[in-house]
Amino acid sequence: PSFGFLFDIDGVLVRGKTPIPAARTAFRKLVNSQGQFLVPVVFVTNAGNCLRQKKADQLSHLLGVPISQDQVMMSHSPLRMFKRYHEKCVLVSGQGPLLDIAQDLGFCQPITIDTLREKRPLLDAVDHDRRPNVLFHDCSVTVVLTAVVLFGEPVRWETSLQLIIDVLLTSGYPGNPYEQENYPHIPVLACNMDLMWVAEAQSPRFGHGTFMVCLENIYKKITGRELKYEALMGKPSRLTYQYAEHLIRAQALQRSWEQPIHTLYAVGDNLMTDVYGANLWENELASAAAARCRSVLVCTGVYNPHTEVPLDTRDSITETVFHGHRDFRFDPGLVEPDHIVPDVDAAVDLVFQLENFAP
Repeated sequence: PSFGFLFDIDGVLVRGKTPIPAARTAFRKLVNSQGQFLVPVVFVTNAGNCLRQKKADQLSHLLGVPISQDQVMMSHSPLRMFKRYHEKCVLVSGQGPLLDIAQDLGFCQPITIDTLREKRPLLDAVDHDRRPNVLFHDCSVTVVLTAVVLFGEPVRWETSLQLIIDVLLTSGYPGNPYEQENYPHIPVLACNMDLMWVAEAQSPRFGHGTFMVCLENIYKKITGRELKYEALMGKPSRLTYQYAEHLIRAQALQRSWEQPIHTLYAVGDNLMTDVYGANLWENELASAAAARCRSVLVCTGVYNPHTEVPLDTRDSITETVFHGHRDFRFDPGLVEPDHIVPDVDAAVDLVFQLENFAP
């Protein structure tokens, strides 16, 4: 094969925990009778609440084909490359086995929001029922944080927003008085900028991007300054697609496929992440990369062909409302998919036809 697939998961293969029927059909076409893939495949998800191995096990069960963790790219996977932070004490926000995830990525001293709350109980005051009974706390327990890592949306937003703001406005010494003149703040690394994602509900749900909108606006409201990111990971960031291409090439090398990989097909359901990211790659990275990237949009998730483009295109929602992250420029051309198909099975058929590939 001279091409590979980058598959999104939510809205393409599953909705919440419910498999999309076309997924198993599609993946039967992608493996041989021994269960080996006929083309390189990487699952690129903006989820970040579990380890790669767990996601690989879930996908293996879901699709009926063996998936290895080397084929899975979580939104936080590129953090492996940020070695300058691995030895430092960092605050991690999100849900799931956060310490396991952080340590698997190489972080030696991660501290969760819950741990920080235990060490500084007076900081979490929004929920009256969770306020501490004592009016003092032990400041002899030193907490010095040098960076904030946002893995994904947390469960208790008010607690996470409050404590992250505390860390940013005290230069990593939560519990101290705010120092608004200290700018820029300590580094913030964020994974997954999805404003919304789809589960079993009829309409999309808040994603980590919505949490980030809250954090950015609170910081700006208090300080008058913009919250800055040291790095943004997950689709549609360039970093994520570069890392995904690296994984595709590693697969081809492992299988001793000698034909160069010329084209990557990014199959997704979200204009602002899957399509935008693939087009950003094509516009800004393709000249430096070995492979071009083509976007294939499916209609089983966030994208709804009946509501995205009204009859009067001058009122098109994609032209007037930008759901992407504030640090990414809006260009209508970047949310134009190369192909639109009903589901992932149709996507595989289309790519095989385009590539004249007969397994």
